[in-house]
Amino acid sequence: MENLGNLKEGSDTLFILLGAIMVLAMHAGFAFLELGTVRKKNQVNALVKILTDFAISTLAYFFIGYSIAYGVNFFNGAEELAQKNGYELVKFFFLLTFAAAIPAIVSGGVAERARFNPMLGATFILVGFVYPFFEGIAWNHRFGVQDWLNASFGAEFHDFAGSVVVHAVGGWIGLAAVLMLGARRGRYGKQGQMSGHPPSSIPFLALGAWILTVGWFGFNVMSAQTIDKISGLVAVNSLMAMVGGTLVALWLGRNDPGFVHNGPLAGLVAVCAGSDLMHPIGALFTGGIAGALFVWMFTLTQNKWKIDDVLGVWPLHGLCGAWGGIAAGIFGLKACGGMGGVSFMAQLIGTLMGIGIALAGGFLVYGAIKKIVGIRLDPEEEFNGADLSIHKISATPERESGW
Repeated sequence: MENLGNLKEGSDTLFILLGAIMVLAMHAGFAFLELGTVRKKNQVNALVKILTDFAISTLAYFFIGYSIAYGVNFFNGAEELAQKNGYELVKFFFLLTFAAAIPAIVSGGVAERARFNPMLGATFILVGFVYPFFEGIAWNHRFGVQDWLNASFGAEFHDFAGSVVVHAVGGWIGLAAVLMLGARRGRYGKQGQMSGHPPSSIPFLALGAWILTVGWFGFNVMSAQTIDKISGLVAVNSLMAMVGGTLVALWLGRNDPGFVHNGPLAGLVAVCAGSDLMHPIGALFTGGIAGALFVWMFTLTQNKWKIDDVLGVWPLHGLCGAWGGIAAGIFGLKACGGMGGVSFMAQLIGTLMGIGIALAGGFLVYGAIKKIVGIRLDPEEEFNGADLSIHKISATPERESGW
């Protein structure tokens, strides 16, 4: 029996480690999606931001954030940390890759005009304090919110893989950052004219979308966290939502490659919350509606509202993530072919709570940094391409001749 227990612990550790690796690989998807979307002069900055943000996120989550969310710290001896084949450590690694998605999402919205070092400071605060506050509420019953929802509406707020906890929170924080920064110089004229900044590389954009799409099956399926809870339903629902998002974005976006490659991401964002509950047809509708939501709202925000969200992170993650939280309370119901155990009102309140915390945290963090040190590049830096401290690293004559 002891051998069987050890085998179970080892299998669980390997299972969640593979999930962590798959989601870690998704950060390359974030990088290439941004790389392909921004103008060529800002490509190096985009790559450096994603990797550096991940490093800062690791420190913030290891020393502060994980303890806030789960009450676990890593200041014990190595022998204690290695118990159960080091499962708790690998669980931290897995959940870190989720937490680090917050600055990766924000990065796409504020691209091409945000100062590098102040953004790293914001990353530390967001991953260390703001994100884990809501993560603890949703995933660890902190502060009694889930108990209140269960008592009031017969079910807790359900977010299996982070439609709201990760994506909506990241997207609404991103909206706050974008609004605090303002549009890129020359993007919108005083008479209402708009200057187009087309993607610098559709192949890189497509590569980023594909990396994210493949990694998402680790993101969703391995959110079970132990191998005995793995469900093929999650995998197929993820597939169907991806397909629904792709086809609707293709249709409404009139074959635009930018919309086509963001369509599957919209569907996958939305299905995270209820992927363990929905019927595959419900997942298909969830993804299709998300694809439509992204195309419509990206166009509206850019063209009519003049919100310069470069990668469309608010429509893609903020709105599609919020839709996913609500969709779990619709298509997760037995009456809609789901497995039940959810409440529409609990999903609505939990989603609105996540949005509220994200907006408040985003405006507070970026507002404070803007007031203290500033978050916007000066005109020369923005004209030359992102942060000059990064630009110089990649553009010195010695390095150019060496490459």
